Amino acid sequence: MPTAIPPGVFDILPKDPKEPWRSSYLWNYVESIMRETAQIYGFQEIRTPLFERTELFKRGVGETTDIVSKEMYTFEDKGGRSMSLRPEGTAPVIRSLIENQLYNQSPIQKLFYICPMFRYERAQAGRYRQHHQFGVEVIGLSAPEQDAEIIDLIYTVFCRLGLKHLQVGLNSVGDVESRLSFREALLTYLKDFFEELSPDSKIRFATNPLRILDSKDHHDKKIIANAPSILDFLNPESREHFEGVQKSLKSLNIPFHIDHKLVRGLDYYNKTVFEIVAGELGAQNSIVGGGRYDGLIKTLGGPDLPSLGFGAGIERILQTLLKQEIPLPDFAQPTIFLVPLGSESTSQCFQILHDLRQEGISAQMDFSGKKLNKSLQYADQIKAKYVAVVGDNELSSDEVELKEMASGQKTKVPLSQLIHHLK
Repeated sequence: MPTAIPPGVFDILPKDPKEPWRSSYLWNYVESIMRETAQIYGFQEIRTPLFERTELFKRGVGETTDIVSKEMYTFEDKGGRSMSLRPEGTAPVIRSLIENQLYNQSPIQKLFYICPMFRYERAQAGRYRQHHQFGVEVIGLSAPEQDAEIIDLIYTVFCRLGLKHLQVGLNSVGDVESRLSFREALLTYLKDFFEELSPDSKIRFATNPLRILDSKDHHDKKIIANAPSILDFLNPESREHFEGVQKSLKSLNIPFHIDHKLVRGLDYYNKTVFEIVAGELGAQNSIVGGGRYDGLIKTLGGPDLPSLGFGAGIERILQTLLKQEIPLPDFAQPTIFLVPLGSESTSQCFQILHDLRQEGISAQMDFSGKKLNKSLQYADQIKAKYVAVVGDNELSSDEVELKEMASGQKTKVPLSQLIHHLK
């Protein structure tokens, strides 16, 4: 027995009857919708390494975040450098943007990625130590319409997939000036409840009190229920931007609600933040989150360019699709399965098999030499649409009997016309 798979990760199989969301044909389907939609919206794919220098995430994501302080897979390479597996997608994309000076190629960069992320956390439904994200990043645009466009993009993906019960939560965490004013008001409010806060929130009280609003602790939630709202502290510029985002979403008929406690879990966000939830996954019901992070590029050593993006969890999307019983494509099935009888027919069928595939027809052939009934059982297992048994008689007459497996109907077809008939 080989060593078991590590905890918190999973295999994606060709087809998994027990856990259908782990079937690769469903992953390919969902990813194809994501790619097609991103490209329609003018986004181009970017691929960054699985690991980066640890310093990138400390500077980009924030040392006080749970991701950096608790969840990263960090190791020292043979050169004595500290490296970390990628826990999120934005910082690596910005590093690549700066290093390759993509902003000199075009003042506006619209990028997307579909790739694994790694976080050491307690594994549960929809939350894994290796998980996969569909993410986008837009660099160079500060208009509120751009914020609305990326929400429209992912909302369109979800609609194309058929997801139901979507709830778009929207907030603004303002600019630096707005957050400083709000921070003081929040600290003043929380002082009276400090001893009642969870251990994590007590730490955040000193390092990043806004993150307390993101606490999942039941008692913390009761405390922050009456906390001041950041929306009351937005300066005119931040307020105007937030109103512009709302106006654009309304014009697109995208339903949303304002959630003034929505802050997201990363330090780099400012102004617009959003998430979309679907209720079927319990506590882990957020299937996408993102927002604006103006200033991050400058923090990482690049020019001061406005930027924003989101990350959508593919595992959660697949699990939600299945829980909502959304119609999904079937496992890929061969159009025809050839069963040769004898060495001469094996040689002829092998050539026919090649010719069928060259014409774009999905075809398989029995190489096993087993008895006919065993070959037909296998054809049924792989859900072949048609079966053709080819022996000496079929070769001499240049005619094969094509059997439709679902109905049992049989049709005589000249071997030379088989491709034309199937097409």
